[in-house]
Parts: sequence; structure tokens; C-alpha cells
Amino acid sequence: MKYLIVGLGNVGNEYHETRHNIGFMVLDAFAKASNIFFSEERYGSVCTYKIKGRTLILLKPSTFMNLSGNAIRYWMQKEKIAPENLLVIVDDIALNTGTLRVKPQGSNAGHNGLKNIEDILGNNNYPRLRFGIGNNYPQGQQIKYVLGKFLNEEQPLIAEKITIACEIIKSFCLSGIQQTMTLYNNK
Repeated sequence: MKYLIVGLGNVGNEYHETRHNIGFMVLDAFAKASNIFFSEERYGSVCTYKIKGRTLILLKPSTFMNLSGNAIRYWMQKEKIAPENLLVIVDDIALNTGTLRVKPQGSNAGHNGLKNIEDILGNNNYPRLRFGIGNNYPQGQQIKYVLGKFLNEEQPLIAEKITIACEIIKSFCLSGIQQTMTLYNNK
């Protein structure tokens, strides 16, 4: 069985380790812990991880956040991956910093990356891992906030939650969405 695990983010040094790039950060940590390496492929950085008869294709789209759907559609078609075997890791300002929520589907909640994926795939029926980045910003400063880096005092929590997010990826592929939700959504 094949799975496409997509971490949303923006390419470029100015976006490195910003709140909006938490999807990239999770996949980078997963790859490092698994001793696998990304290579530049069509529509993004890609690497493959095998575990217990399953193949995980990790994708960091190079299309920028708001056009992520193009990369996802390409890799789903290329690798013949069913929508239920897609997991999108996305930042979420509606969740407190470090809160992790696995969902089998859902609205884009105003997130432009999810909106583009929904537009390209024609539905919102794909699993996602929502990684809370909080919303501690003054009115009108959302863009500056999400494109900013985590505060020093947030770093230990983010590191811990990234490790848990890596566990969630494995659980999703080995145990399925329902079991993963049961195990991780109330932590």
C-alpha cells in the first residue's frame, strides 16, 4: 500500500521554520529520524520511506502554499494513491500552539493551501493533520504572524509536538485514520 504524506509550506530561506511551514518542519524531522533524504523532483522535494509493507511518499511541494493542489494531484496520479491514503500536514491558527488534530476530512477554514487542494481535487474528502500555531497576533497582523518564527519559549513545545506528529504519520499508515484519531486527538 502507498501513502502520500504532504507537509504544506513555502520554499525559500525567508520562510524556513516559520509557523506557516510547520508541515515542512514535520517532514524534515520524520526524514531525519528515519535517515532518509529528500531529492528535488517534479513539483517538490520528495523521499520514500518503507515500513511493514507500506510505502510512504513524503512530499514538500515547491509550488508555494497557495498552489499545493497541483503538486498533490500530480503525485497522487503518478503513484496511484487513493484520497484516503493522502495525509496533509497543515498549520492551523484556530488551534492553540502545539495542539494536534487528525481529521478524515473537513473544510479549508480559510486556509489558502487547503482551499487550493480542495479546488484541484474537487472535494475536501482527504485526511489532514492540523498543527496548531495559535493566533496570538494583533488585528490585521495575521500574515506577519504566520510568516514569523516560533518564539524561543515555544521551541521546546514545538519540538515535542513535531515528534508526536511523526508518530501520527506512522500510526495513520499502519493503523488507519480512526485508530489514529482515537490515540492522538485527546492528548
